[in-house]
Amino acid sequence: MKQALLLVLVLLAGCAAQPGAGLGGGGNVGSDGRPLGEANTGALVHTQLGAGYFSRGQYAIALEELRKALEVDASYPPAYNVLAQVHAELREDKQAEQYFRRALDLSPQYSEANNSYGMFLCQRKRIPEALGYFERALANPLYGTPESALANAGACSLEQGDTAKAEQYYLRALKRNPVLAPAMLGMAEVHYRQGRWLAARGLLRQLTEVSEVNAQALWLGVRVERSAGDREAGASYGAQLRRRYPEAMQTQWLITGQYDQPGSLL
Repeated sequence: MKQALLLVLVLLAGCAAQPGAGLGGGGNVGSDGRPLGEANTGALVHTQLGAGYFSRGQYAIALEELRKALEVDASYPPAYNVLAQVHAELREDKQAEQYFRRALDLSPQYSEANNSYGMFLCQRKRIPEALGYFERALANPLYGTPESALANAGACSLEQGDTAKAEQYYLRALKRNPVLAPAMLGMAEVHYRQGRWLAARGLLRQLTEVSEVNAQALWLGVRVERSAGDREAGASYGAQLRRRYPEAMQTQWLITGQYDQPGSLL
């Protein structure tokens, strides 16, 4: 049995880096003083399974696995963090907020939960609160991926229209990870809003070399090239947007010529 569980842990180790994970480690401890990385094996495995199912959009199975995790260990913060994210995705905001707060009551310095809760709040336009939770995540010197919270804080600042603050967050994120796709896209958006179209163009081209571009990146490419006067390059971005993301709202803006729509990086 121990060998089987070990095999499951090895196979699922990557789940912690996927959306919805944020499991253990980082110098965080639970309410019992135990490091999060030293969870009951059953709680850890079920939480990793739940995170994996969540990342694939299988929400019902994810919820089942996370409830199993909490049956094993009702004080395991990562399970509450992922559970909150599933409910947030389902737009069940009351339950989501309840579980985010439970995770942070159990481990106040749990950076992944602070980061996830910050993004939840930002998406609900509660921006000052959101930025506070990003800063709490960043205050933990043992946080393994602060660039994630920095990029999210940048996106949240852009949502508020504060390009100066967004730029500072993105610069800090890119200093830690120069090819972090969300930060590269966010910084390109900042350059565009500042009228620095050539800088935005250069960063977008770098982004296409290191990451699969999403609808927002292609839409930004359309707007950047139109502003820079290169209609051919703008049309190329537009053709990619139509072909790859026909149902995206950015595609509808392209079709209807709503080039003043910035979209959202959240």
